[in-house]
Amino acid sequence: MTAALPNASKLELRGGRVAIPSATAKLRIMEILAPLGVPDAIAQEVATHLVDASLSGVESHGIVRVLQYAAQYRAGHIIADATPVFRITATGAPEVDGHGAIGIPAMRLAFDEGCRLATQNGIAAVAIRNAGHTGRHGYFADLAAQKGCLTILTGGGKREQWRQVAPHGGIKAMLPTNPWCVGIPGGEQGPNILDFATSKIAGGWIHAARSAGALLPEGCVIDRFGNPTRDPEDYFNGGAILPAGGHKGFALALMAELIGEAMLGPVTVECNWLLICIDTARFRPDGPMQTAAEAILAELRTCPPAPGFAAVEIPGERERNHHQAAQDLIHVPEETWDQIVALAAQSATPLADEASGKTS
Repeated sequence: MTAALPNASKLELRGGRVAIPSATAKLRIMEILAPLGVPDAIAQEVATHLVDASLSGVESHGIVRVLQYAAQYRAGHIIADATPVFRITATGAPEVDGHGAIGIPAMRLAFDEGCRLATQNGIAAVAIRNAGHTGRHGYFADLAAQKGCLTILTGGGKREQWRQVAPHGGIKAMLPTNPWCVGIPGGEQGPNILDFATSKIAGGWIHAARSAGALLPEGCVIDRFGNPTRDPEDYFNGGAILPAGGHKGFALALMAELIGEAMLGPVTVECNWLLICIDTARFRPDGPMQTAAEAILAELRTCPPAPGFAAVEIPGERERNHHQAAQDLIHVPEETWDQIVALAAQSATPLADEASGKTS
């Protein structure tokens, strides 16, 4: 067993962690997805995405998600053998249709096409519909920012199925987590990425806590009576996540819900998404923009840290730093890894694996 890297998790584990080579984790994920009928190219993209999230310290959107995806495939919530399509609608709106499949390839396609259109036209807006879970949005925003694009993404809808977050002043789960993600080319250390749920904690952290037998952070979740709790089971038994920042998080969530459903229409799978891409070079050349950004960021890094903090961290940089420090090892809660291994073992066609699995 090994300790997690600093700031790697929001969970308080009852057990330990194991260090898993990223190649082993990817193979286990593909062994889970293959017998469910997921095409090899999609299985590889999903596995690579989840492993990257774990290496970046975003445990809520990392390899634990394969347990959720497998259950959704088996339940028919998402379709295994469908692929996303980009098109221009009859009204001239660019959109990606996920065709009911896992949403990670659909979101990647939307960012690719959005950046292409923004480079041509200066700005583009792309809708993403009919897709399952779309992964860690900061991953896509980082790649887009490296191409010189400012991106703004938000989504919502189908709250009758995804009752997760209580509105400010309420105790009943009414809204999804309605994420926002903004990415912009940054300074010398790369793009700056804002990627957050409008709730105090992403739903993935609650699933991760349940899988790992862990406690949640204080002040994030209430039980069905409105009492604070750290037990993930209280959430699944009628509780709710609280909005981040009180009325501010609620307001952002409501805007995302209105964009996702009132503007983009009925939701078929999870959320509808709106992605806005802007070619930053239309406003300022890359060199001067990076110089100005670095001056802002460098000044913020010099701020004396508050008690309990080692330094002021810049959004986007912390994930890249964590990825580099991880050295291709994912520090997984032992209970979670055991569940992944057990699920992979059910495959009738295990993939070749030269890695050893757990490491001490």
